[in-house]
Amino acid sequence: MALAVVPAVGVGMATSTGTVVVPAIDVAPAAVIRRIDEDVRPRWVWWSIDTAATLVTAGVRVATCWDVAAVHRLLVGGWRADPATVWAEMHDLPADGIPTTGPLDLFSVAAQAGDQDDGPVRDDGHLSAEWVGGGWSTTPDRLAEWAALVRGVAVRQQDRLGEIDRPMATATARSESAAELLCAELSADGLPVDRAAAEAVIARFVGPRPRSEAEAVEQRARRDAEVLRHAPPGSRFDLRSPGQVKSLLRRVGIEVPDTRAWRLESLRDAHPVVEALLAWRKAERVATTYGYAWLDEHLGEDGRLRGAWSGCDGAAGRMTASAGLHNMPADLRGGVVAEAGHVFVRADLGQIEPRVLAAVSGDAALARATEEADMYAPVAQHLGVDRPTAKVAVLGAMYGQTTGRGAQVLRRLEGAYPVAMAYLEDAARAGQVGRSLRTYGGRLIRMGTANANEVTDREARSQAAARGRYGRNAVVQGAAAELFKVWAVTVRARATPAGAGVVLCLHDELLVHTPADRAEAVAGLVDDCLQEAARRWAPDDAVRFVADTSVIARWSDAKA
Repeated sequence: MALAVVPAVGVGMATSTGTVVVPAIDVAPAAVIRRIDEDVRPRWVWWSIDTAATLVTAGVRVATCWDVAAVHRLLVGGWRADPATVWAEMHDLPADGIPTTGPLDLFSVAAQAGDQDDGPVRDDGHLSAEWVGGGWSTTPDRLAEWAALVRGVAVRQQDRLGEIDRPMATATARSESAAELLCAELSADGLPVDRAAAEAVIARFVGPRPRSEAEAVEQRARRDAEVLRHAPPGSRFDLRSPGQVKSLLRRVGIEVPDTRAWRLESLRDAHPVVEALLAWRKAERVATTYGYAWLDEHLGEDGRLRGAWSGCDGAAGRMTASAGLHNMPADLRGGVVAEAGHVFVRADLGQIEPRVLAAVSGDAALARATEEADMYAPVAQHLGVDRPTAKVAVLGAMYGQTTGRGAQVLRRLEGAYPVAMAYLEDAARAGQVGRSLRTYGGRLIRMGTANANEVTDREARSQAAARGRYGRNAVVQGAAAELFKVWAVTVRARATPAGAGVVLCLHDELLVHTPADRAEAVAGLVDDCLQEAARRWAPDDAVRFVADTSVIARWSDAKA
């Protein structure tokens, strides 16, 4: 059942038999949708997460949906998925005819001269700029017509999904759509954060909240001084300039090509200034990105930290969020505290990417290794190396590492797990020549090529190698993201009756906020949901998927 809703205007719905119009003056739109969802349990169809957000704001949380924008990103790749773009793609219309929705000028007036006076579709087949720009939302009748249009697009998407060589594509479209529902809820609900605890953590890095700009400048100078005291007497360096940091290191006898954190980590023992720099960087990141201003902007009076969530990052398809929710330093997790009478159930998928590789490649030997909770142990035994080397080798194969300790055992990997390694190599070759890839679940991963007239042969080879590395990882990371979202939306569906809810999806980790007296039951449910998700997602039961699940009061209580 397709849906278009504007609370102040009404509801427009469309099914295979026609349209239904419910003006807001007759009955509250939220009540209509809630009643239908409870009684009929339809799969709602809409253009994008905006509709889901409208429903959540109105207090309505539906069970399932078909999110046309999410499915478009799955089918076509990339990020852009506005109604005009999706409509053009599904009707095989030229991209240069897609209407613009910004201020009209002489050029856009000419380009959009084909718009009809009041219809949603122009004479050339594209959507009307007036409708795309919001005209669909002005009357109940227009809402119904907009719903009918999106229903037609969804039918075309289902046909396209059936045409691609991925049996799981339609199922993936459904889980990707449900993930957008979850994202709308995550955006509205927020992450429980104890302001006093969070401010205490921030204070440990940058000092107490400054009472004036002058005090903030003084704190900054003190942080800088902790590094500069290790510099030669009389020298001055701007620590916020990578070039000057390199000069500082050079003055104490350390030559580096760049000042990336991982490089400095390897030089901790070379000179005291390196340790001081690493500590300074951590404090500076807190001060500038995750400090008091960050809390003031994103933490509500209700103790919930909110950002905008999306079910797809536009690349391999991982969930993402704004407001620093996906990049919060581990040190700040001490401020993420369950509310009174509640706890967190935290679950982290174990060794997810190599397990996914075993599943999507169909490598029986690698699948046997997943029977162990620590799959790197049997891999190490099979390769005749220690566990750390086996782990580096497997991860290196997925990320395209060609040098170092892991690369030295690559040939052993190829001999031990030829099917999995061939799967990765096929993806790498496709990436090198710029051929787009599809994940196990059907997501298109676009791979561009360099313009031969703009780069040297050496640059072209370097770019091709980089695309190859990206390709071999994207097919694994993308499939892992698909499995994770199946798991997350399954937990969403099963946890609600227990009064629990997902409050954070971080790469391979779920954080579920639950009443304390139901914690053990919800922890078991989260583990059961993983097995349910794996049965629905994986081609067979040859691969074992595991999660480290714990009940904690604050996020920092979970083991790293």
